[in-house]
Amino acid sequence: MSAVPPSTAALTRPPPLRPLRDSSVSSIVAGFVAMMTGYTSSLALMFQAGRAAHLSDAQISSWIWALSVGMALTTIVLSLRYRAPIVIAWSTPGAALLITSLPNVTYPAAIGAFLVCAILLVLVGVTGVFDSVMKRLPSSLAAALLAGILFRIGIGLFTAAEHDTALVIAMLLTYLVIKRFAPRYAVVTALLAGIAVSAALGLLDFSHFSVALARPVLTIPTFSWSAVISIGIPLFIVAMASQNVPGLAVLRADGYDTPSSPLITATGIASVLFAPFGSHGVNLAAITAAMCTGPDAHPDPQRRYTAAVWCGVFYLIAGTLGATIAALFGAFPRTLVISIAALALFGSIMNGLANAMADMRQREPALITFMVTASGLTLLSIGSAFWGLVAGVLAYAILTVRKPAA
Repeated sequence: MSAVPPSTAALTRPPPLRPLRDSSVSSIVAGFVAMMTGYTSSLALMFQAGRAAHLSDAQISSWIWALSVGMALTTIVLSLRYRAPIVIAWSTPGAALLITSLPNVTYPAAIGAFLVCAILLVLVGVTGVFDSVMKRLPSSLAAALLAGILFRIGIGLFTAAEHDTALVIAMLLTYLVIKRFAPRYAVVTALLAGIAVSAALGLLDFSHFSVALARPVLTIPTFSWSAVISIGIPLFIVAMASQNVPGLAVLRADGYDTPSSPLITATGIASVLFAPFGSHGVNLAAITAAMCTGPDAHPDPQRRYTAAVWCGVFYLIAGTLGATIAALFGAFPRTLVISIAALALFGSIMNGLANAMADMRQREPALITFMVTASGLTLLSIGSAFWGLVAGVLAYAILTVRKPAA
Protein backbone atom coordinates (compact mmCIF):
# COMPACT_ATOMS: atom_id res chain seq x y z
CA MET A 1 0.00 0.00 0.00
CA SER A 2 1.35 3.41 -0.97
CA ALA A 3 2.02 5.91 1.75
CA VAL A 4 -0.39 8.79 2.21
CA PRO A 5 1.23 12.14 1.38
CA PRO A 6 2.01 14.13 4.53
CA SER A 7 -0.18 17.08 3.50
CA THR A 8 -3.19 14.83 2.82
CA ALA A 9 -2.70 12.86 6.01
CA ALA A 10 -2.49 16.07 8.00
CA LEU A 11 -5.74 17.32 6.57
CA THR A 12 -7.59 14.06 7.25
CA ARG A 13 -6.41 13.88 10.90
CA PRO A 14 -7.06 17.31 12.40
CA PRO A 15 -5.18 18.24 15.58
CA PRO A 16 -6.82 19.05 18.92
CA LEU A 17 -8.97 22.15 18.84
CA ARG A 18 -6.94 25.08 20.24
CA PRO A 19 -8.02 28.19 18.33
CA LEU A 20 -6.15 30.75 20.43
CA ARG A 21 -2.92 28.76 20.50
CA ASP A 22 -3.24 27.90 16.80
CA SER A 23 -3.74 31.55 15.83
CA SER A 24 -0.94 33.65 14.43
CA VAL A 25 -0.53 37.24 13.33
CA SER A 26 -0.97 36.15 9.72
CA SER A 27 -4.22 34.32 10.46
CA ILE A 28 -5.64 37.31 12.35
CA VAL A 29 -4.66 39.66 9.52
CA ALA A 30 -6.12 37.27 6.93
CA GLY A 31 -9.39 37.15 8.86
CA PHE A 32 -9.56 40.94 9.08
CA VAL A 33 -8.73 41.44 5.39
CA ALA A 34 -11.35 38.86 4.43
CA MET A 35 -13.97 40.67 6.52
CA MET A 36 -12.96 44.09 5.21
CA THR A 37 -12.92 42.91 1.60
CA GLY A 38 -16.35 41.33 1.98
CA TYR A 39 -17.85 44.52 3.35
CA THR A 40 -16.20 46.97 0.97
CA SER A 41 -16.95 44.80 -2.07
CA SER A 42 -20.70 44.59 -1.58
CA LEU A 43 -21.94 46.76 1.29
CA ALA A 44 -22.39 49.54 -1.24
CA LEU A 45 -24.69 47.26 -3.23
CA MET A 46 -26.89 46.62 -0.21
CA PHE A 47 -27.05 50.29 0.66
CA GLN A 48 -27.92 51.13 -2.95
CA ALA A 49 -30.62 48.42 -2.99
CA GLY A 50 -32.06 49.69 0.29
CA ARG A 51 -32.20 53.26 -0.97
CA ALA A 52 -33.79 52.17 -4.25
CA ALA A 53 -36.51 50.37 -2.27
CA HIS A 54 -36.96 53.39 0.04
CA LEU A 55 -36.01 51.44 3.15
CA SER A 56 -35.40 53.41 6.33
CA ASP A 57 -31.96 53.67 7.93
CA ALA A 58 -33.24 51.39 10.70
CA GLN A 59 -34.25 48.71 8.19
CA ILE A 60 -30.93 48.95 6.34
CA SER A 61 -29.08 48.76 9.66
CA SER A 62 -31.09 45.67 10.64
CA TRP A 63 -30.32 44.13 7.24
CA ILE A 64 -26.59 44.60 7.83
CA TRP A 65 -26.89 43.29 11.40
CA ALA A 66 -28.79 40.17 10.33
CA LEU A 67 -26.31 39.29 7.61
CA SER A 68 -23.29 40.01 9.82
CA VAL A 69 -24.47 37.94 12.77
CA GLY A 70 -25.60 35.11 10.49
CA MET A 71 -22.22 35.06 8.75
CA ALA A 72 -20.33 35.33 12.03
CA LEU A 73 -22.10 32.44 13.75
CA THR A 74 -21.95 30.06 10.79
CA THR A 75 -18.32 30.92 9.98
CA ILE A 76 -17.15 30.38 13.57
CA VAL A 77 -19.23 27.26 14.27
CA LEU A 78 -18.51 25.48 10.98
CA SER A 79 -14.80 26.31 11.04
CA LEU A 80 -14.45 24.95 14.58
CA ARG A 81 -16.65 21.94 13.87
CA TYR A 82 -14.71 20.84 10.77
CA ARG A 83 -11.35 22.46 11.63
CA ALA A 84 -11.26 23.98 8.19
CA PRO A 85 -11.26 27.62 7.02
CA ILE A 86 -14.95 27.78 6.12
CA VAL A 87 -15.85 31.39 5.42
CA ILE A 88 -19.50 32.36 5.00
CA ALA A 89 -20.55 35.52 3.17
CA TRP A 90 -23.67 37.20 1.93
CA SER A 91 -24.47 36.89 -1.73
CA THR A 92 -22.96 39.86 -3.57
CA PRO A 93 -24.76 38.98 -6.83
CA GLY A 94 -27.90 38.57 -4.73
CA ALA A 95 -27.48 42.11 -3.41
CA ALA A 96 -27.00 43.31 -7.00
CA LEU A 97 -30.19 41.49 -8.02
CA LEU A 98 -32.11 43.31 -5.28
CA ILE A 99 -31.14 46.75 -6.62
CA THR A 100 -33.48 46.23 -9.56
CA SER A 101 -35.95 43.74 -8.04
CA LEU A 102 -36.55 45.10 -4.53
CA PRO A 103 -38.28 48.35 -5.61
CA ASN A 104 -40.92 46.34 -7.50
CA VAL A 105 -42.32 44.51 -4.44
CA THR A 106 -43.30 45.42 -0.91
CA TYR A 107 -40.68 44.89 1.76
CA PRO A 108 -42.70 42.18 3.62
CA ALA A 109 -43.13 40.34 0.29
CA ALA A 110 -39.36 40.55 -0.26
CA ILE A 111 -38.81 39.04 3.21
CA GLY A 112 -41.17 36.22 2.21
CA ALA A 113 -39.10 35.65 -0.93
CA PHE A 114 -35.93 35.57 1.19
CA LEU A 115 -37.52 32.85 3.33
CA VAL A 116 -38.47 30.79 0.28
CA CYS A 117 -34.88 31.00 -0.99
CA ALA A 118 -33.55 29.97 2.44
CA ILE A 119 -35.93 27.01 2.69
CA LEU A 120 -34.82 25.82 -0.75
CA LEU A 121 -31.21 25.97 0.45
CA VAL A 122 -32.09 23.87 3.50
CA LEU A 123 -33.88 21.30 1.34
CA VAL A 124 -30.94 21.06 -1.05
CA GLY A 125 -28.57 20.57 1.87
CA VAL A 126 -30.68 18.06 3.79
CA THR A 127 -31.48 15.94 0.75
CA GLY A 128 -27.89 15.99 -0.51
CA VAL A 129 -28.88 16.96 -4.04
CA PHE A 130 -26.46 19.89 -4.23
CA ASP A 131 -24.39 18.43 -7.04
CA SER A 132 -27.31 17.01 -9.02
CA VAL A 133 -29.25 20.29 -8.93
CA MET A 134 -26.35 22.22 -10.42
CA LYS A 135 -25.74 19.59 -13.08
CA ARG A 136 -29.25 20.16 -14.46
CA LEU A 137 -28.52 23.82 -15.17
CA PRO A 138 -25.94 24.34 -17.92
CA SER A 139 -22.96 26.08 -16.41
CA SER A 140 -22.86 28.63 -19.23
CA LEU A 141 -26.42 29.77 -18.48
CA ALA A 142 -25.70 30.13 -14.78
CA ALA A 143 -22.61 32.20 -15.60
CA ALA A 144 -24.53 34.33 -18.11
CA LEU A 145 -27.30 34.91 -15.55
CA LEU A 146 -24.72 36.11 -13.06
CA ALA A 147 -22.99 38.37 -15.61
CA GLY A 148 -26.30 39.86 -16.73
CA ILE A 149 -27.35 40.67 -13.18
CA LEU A 150 -24.04 42.36 -12.43
CA PHE A 151 -23.62 44.12 -15.78
CA ARG A 152 -26.24 46.78 -15.10
CA ILE A 153 -24.49 47.64 -11.85
CA GLY A 154 -21.05 47.68 -13.50
CA ILE A 155 -21.95 50.21 -16.17
CA GLY A 156 -23.14 52.54 -13.42
CA LEU A 157 -19.51 53.55 -12.98
CA PHE A 158 -19.42 55.13 -16.42
CA THR A 159 -22.88 56.71 -16.37
CA ALA A 160 -21.96 58.27 -13.01
CA ALA A 161 -18.95 59.89 -14.69
CA GLU A 162 -21.33 62.31 -16.43
CA HIS A 163 -22.03 64.05 -13.13
CA ASP A 164 -18.85 63.63 -11.02
CA THR A 165 -16.15 63.06 -13.60
CA ALA A 166 -13.15 63.82 -11.38
CA LEU A 167 -14.35 61.47 -8.64
CA VAL A 168 -14.98 58.55 -11.01
CA ILE A 169 -11.68 58.99 -12.87
CA ALA A 170 -9.73 59.16 -9.59
CA MET A 171 -11.34 55.98 -8.30
CA LEU A 172 -10.90 54.10 -11.58
CA LEU A 173 -7.23 55.06 -11.96
CA THR A 174 -6.52 54.16 -8.32
CA TYR A 175 -8.22 50.80 -8.81
CA LEU A 176 -6.20 50.02 -11.94
CA VAL A 177 -2.84 51.04 -10.46
CA ILE A 178 -3.32 49.09 -7.22
CA LYS A 179 -4.74 46.15 -9.19
CA ARG A 180 -1.43 46.04 -11.06
CA PHE A 181 0.75 45.80 -7.93
CA ALA A 182 -1.48 44.63 -5.04
CA PRO A 183 -4.77 43.29 -6.47
CA ARG A 184 -6.11 42.17 -3.09
CA TYR A 185 -6.34 45.78 -1.95
CA ALA A 186 -7.56 47.41 -5.18
CA VAL A 187 -11.19 47.85 -4.10
CA VAL A 188 -10.34 49.05 -0.59
CA THR A 189 -7.80 51.58 -1.91
CA ALA A 190 -10.24 52.83 -4.55
CA LEU A 191 -12.79 53.40 -1.78
CA LEU A 192 -10.25 55.37 0.28
CA ALA A 193 -9.30 57.42 -2.79
CA GLY A 194 -12.98 58.11 -3.47
CA ILE A 195 -13.49 59.32 0.10
CA ALA A 196 -10.44 61.58 -0.14
CA VAL A 197 -11.53 63.11 -3.45
CA SER A 198 -15.11 63.52 -2.18
CA ALA A 199 -13.79 65.37 0.86
CA ALA A 200 -11.65 67.62 -1.33
CA LEU A 201 -14.66 68.43 -3.53
CA GLY A 202 -16.94 69.06 -0.56
CA LEU A 203 -19.25 66.13 -1.39
CA LEU A 204 -19.28 64.47 2.04
CA ASP A 205 -22.24 65.22 4.33
CA PHE A 206 -21.82 64.04 7.93
CA SER A 207 -24.64 66.19 9.31
CA HIS A 208 -26.77 63.10 10.02
CA PHE A 209 -23.93 60.80 11.03
CA SER A 210 -23.88 59.29 14.52
CA VAL A 211 -22.31 56.29 16.20
CA ALA A 212 -24.97 53.80 17.26
CA LEU A 213 -25.39 50.09 17.78
CA ALA A 214 -27.55 48.15 15.38
CA ARG A 215 -31.07 47.30 16.48
CA PRO A 216 -32.81 44.37 14.80
CA VAL A 217 -36.07 45.32 13.09
CA LEU A 218 -38.50 42.42 12.78
CA THR A 219 -40.62 42.37 9.62
CA ILE A 220 -43.51 39.92 9.36
CA PRO A 221 -43.21 38.27 5.94
CA THR A 222 -45.95 38.05 3.37
CA PHE A 223 -45.87 35.73 0.39
CA SER A 224 -46.39 36.80 -3.19
CA TRP A 225 -45.90 34.70 -6.29
CA SER A 226 -44.42 37.63 -8.18
CA ALA A 227 -41.89 38.27 -5.38
CA VAL A 228 -41.01 34.58 -5.10
CA ILE A 229 -40.49 34.26 -8.86
CA SER A 230 -38.68 37.57 -9.38
CA ILE A 231 -36.57 37.48 -6.19
CA GLY A 232 -36.70 34.13 -4.37
CA ILE A 233 -35.98 31.76 -7.27
CA PRO A 234 -33.26 33.88 -8.96
CA LEU A 235 -31.70 34.51 -5.53
CA PHE A 236 -31.56 30.74 -4.93
CA ILE A 237 -30.03 30.04 -8.34
CA VAL A 238 -27.47 32.81 -7.99
CA ALA A 239 -26.57 31.67 -4.46
CA MET A 240 -26.00 28.12 -5.64
CA ALA A 241 -24.22 28.98 -8.88
CA SER A 242 -22.09 31.95 -7.87
CA GLN A 243 -21.50 31.34 -4.16
CA ASN A 244 -21.82 27.71 -3.09
CA VAL A 245 -20.25 26.07 -6.12
CA PRO A 246 -17.10 28.26 -6.25
CA GLY A 247 -16.97 28.37 -2.44
CA LEU A 248 -16.78 24.59 -2.27
CA ALA A 249 -14.26 24.59 -5.12
CA VAL A 250 -11.96 26.89 -3.12
CA LEU A 251 -12.00 24.48 -0.18
CA ARG A 252 -11.36 21.48 -2.43
CA ALA A 253 -8.53 23.25 -4.27
CA ASP A 254 -6.64 23.76 -1.01
CA GLY A 255 -7.15 20.19 0.14
CA TYR A 256 -10.11 20.46 2.51
CA ASP A 257 -12.59 17.63 1.86
CA THR A 258 -15.31 19.02 4.11
CA PRO A 259 -18.72 17.47 3.28
CA SER A 260 -20.88 19.90 1.33
CA SER A 261 -24.36 18.99 2.58
CA PRO A 262 -23.87 20.15 6.21
CA LEU A 263 -22.42 23.44 5.00
CA ILE A 264 -25.36 24.18 2.70
CA THR A 265 -27.83 23.09 5.37
CA ALA A 266 -26.24 25.30 8.03
CA THR A 267 -26.24 28.38 5.80
CA GLY A 268 -29.84 27.68 4.83
CA ILE A 269 -30.95 27.42 8.47
CA ALA A 270 -29.12 30.66 9.33
CA SER A 271 -30.80 32.34 6.36
CA VAL A 272 -34.23 31.20 7.58
CA LEU A 273 -33.59 32.50 11.11
CA PHE A 274 -32.34 35.92 10.06
CA ALA A 275 -34.54 36.58 7.01
CA PRO A 276 -37.29 38.32 9.09
CA PHE A 277 -34.66 40.87 10.13
CA GLY A 278 -33.68 41.65 6.53
CA SER A 279 -31.07 39.02 5.62
CA HIS A 280 -31.32 38.02 1.97
CA GLY A 281 -29.21 34.95 2.67
CA VAL A 282 -25.74 33.76 3.62
CA ASN A 283 -23.73 31.30 1.54
CA LEU A 284 -20.27 29.84 1.14
CA ALA A 285 -17.70 32.50 0.30
CA ALA A 286 -15.25 32.13 -2.57
CA ILE A 287 -13.01 35.19 -2.93
CA THR A 288 -12.80 35.97 0.79
CA ALA A 289 -12.52 32.27 1.58
CA ALA A 290 -9.43 32.03 -0.61
CA MET A 291 -7.80 34.62 1.67
CA CYS A 292 -8.15 32.18 4.57
CA THR A 293 -7.43 28.86 2.87
CA GLY A 294 -4.05 29.69 1.35
CA PRO A 295 -0.54 29.70 2.83
CA ASP A 296 -0.65 33.46 3.44
CA ALA A 297 -3.22 32.85 6.17
CA HIS A 298 -1.01 30.32 7.99
CA PRO A 299 1.87 28.13 6.80
CA ASP A 300 0.28 25.12 8.54
CA PRO A 301 -2.90 23.93 6.74
CA GLN A 302 -4.12 22.39 10.01
CA ARG A 303 -4.29 25.81 11.62
CA ARG A 304 -5.79 27.90 8.84
CA TYR A 305 -9.22 27.40 10.35
CA THR A 306 -8.24 30.13 12.81
CA ALA A 307 -8.19 32.71 10.01
CA ALA A 308 -11.86 31.95 9.30
CA VAL A 309 -12.67 32.04 13.02
CA TRP A 310 -11.13 35.50 13.30
CA CYS A 311 -13.04 36.58 10.21
CA GLY A 312 -16.22 35.51 12.02
CA VAL A 313 -15.23 37.48 15.11
CA PHE A 314 -14.69 40.60 13.01
CA TYR A 315 -18.06 39.99 11.30
CA LEU A 316 -19.68 40.01 14.74
CA ILE A 317 -18.01 43.28 15.72
CA ALA A 318 -19.00 44.95 12.44
CA GLY A 319 -22.55 43.67 12.77
CA THR A 320 -23.09 45.35 16.12
CA LEU A 321 -22.17 48.65 14.45
CA GLY A 322 -24.59 48.16 11.58
CA ALA A 323 -26.37 51.46 12.29
CA THR A 324 -23.08 53.32 12.19
CA ILE A 325 -22.09 51.66 8.93
CA ALA A 326 -25.44 52.56 7.35
CA ALA A 327 -25.11 56.18 8.50
CA LEU A 328 -21.53 56.30 7.19
CA PHE A 329 -22.58 55.25 3.71
CA GLY A 330 -25.40 57.80 3.91
CA ALA A 331 -22.76 60.50 4.28
CA PHE A 332 -21.07 59.48 1.03
CA PRO A 333 -22.12 60.96 -2.32
CA ARG A 334 -24.26 58.71 -4.49
CA THR A 335 -21.58 58.60 -7.19
CA LEU A 336 -19.03 57.16 -4.75
CA VAL A 337 -21.40 54.38 -3.68
CA ILE A 338 -22.28 53.50 -7.27
CA SER A 339 -18.64 53.60 -8.39
CA ILE A 340 -17.21 51.41 -5.64
CA ALA A 341 -20.02 48.90 -6.17
CA ALA A 342 -19.20 48.75 -9.89
CA LEU A 343 -15.45 48.39 -9.32
CA ALA A 344 -16.02 45.60 -6.82
CA LEU A 345 -17.98 43.66 -9.45
CA PHE A 346 -15.45 43.86 -12.27
CA GLY A 347 -13.93 40.48 -11.42
CA SER A 348 -17.31 38.76 -11.11
CA ILE A 349 -18.50 40.20 -14.42
CA MET A 350 -15.33 39.09 -16.20
CA ASN A 351 -15.55 35.58 -14.79
CA GLY A 352 -19.23 35.35 -15.61
CA LEU A 353 -18.74 36.40 -19.22
CA ALA A 354 -15.69 34.17 -19.68
CA ASN A 355 -17.48 31.12 -18.31
CA ALA A 356 -20.64 31.90 -20.27
CA MET A 357 -18.73 31.93 -23.55
CA ALA A 358 -16.37 29.04 -22.79
CA ASP A 359 -18.48 26.33 -24.47
CA MET A 360 -18.94 26.95 -28.20
CA ARG A 361 -22.20 24.96 -28.31
CA GLN A 362 -23.77 26.97 -25.50
CA ARG A 363 -22.63 30.45 -26.49
CA GLU A 364 -25.85 31.58 -28.16
CA PRO A 365 -28.18 30.43 -25.34
CA ALA A 366 -25.76 32.03 -22.88
CA LEU A 367 -25.75 35.27 -24.87
CA ILE A 368 -29.55 35.35 -24.88
CA THR A 369 -29.60 34.74 -21.13
CA PHE A 370 -27.12 37.56 -20.60
CA MET A 371 -28.89 40.09 -22.83
CA VAL A 372 -32.37 39.48 -21.46
CA THR A 373 -31.10 39.61 -17.88
CA ALA A 374 -29.04 42.76 -18.48
CA SER A 375 -31.94 44.48 -20.25
CA GLY A 376 -33.92 45.02 -17.06
CA LEU A 377 -37.03 43.59 -18.72
CA THR A 378 -40.06 43.26 -16.43
CA LEU A 379 -43.10 41.22 -17.48
CA LEU A 380 -46.06 40.28 -15.28
CA SER A 381 -44.26 42.05 -12.41
CA ILE A 382 -41.43 39.51 -12.70
CA GLY A 383 -37.86 40.73 -13.05
CA SER A 384 -35.40 40.18 -15.89
CA ALA A 385 -33.28 37.57 -14.06
CA PHE A 386 -36.11 35.05 -14.27
CA TRP A 387 -36.96 35.84 -17.89
CA GLY A 388 -33.31 35.69 -18.84
CA LEU A 389 -33.09 32.18 -17.42
CA VAL A 390 -36.32 31.14 -19.16
CA ALA A 391 -35.13 32.52 -22.49
CA GLY A 392 -31.72 30.88 -22.12
CA VAL A 393 -33.10 27.47 -21.22
CA LEU A 394 -35.56 27.65 -24.13
CA ALA A 395 -32.78 28.59 -26.55
CA TYR A 396 -30.57 25.86 -25.13
CA ALA A 397 -33.32 23.26 -25.61
CA ILE A 398 -33.93 24.32 -29.21
CA LEU A 399 -30.31 24.69 -30.29
CA THR A 400 -28.43 21.95 -28.43
CA VAL A 401 -30.72 19.15 -27.27
CA ARG A 402 -30.40 16.23 -29.67
CA LYS A 403 -33.37 14.60 -31.35
CA PRO A 404 -34.26 11.14 -30.00
CA ALA A 405 -33.01 8.26 -32.08
CA ALA A 406 -35.60 6.75 -34.45
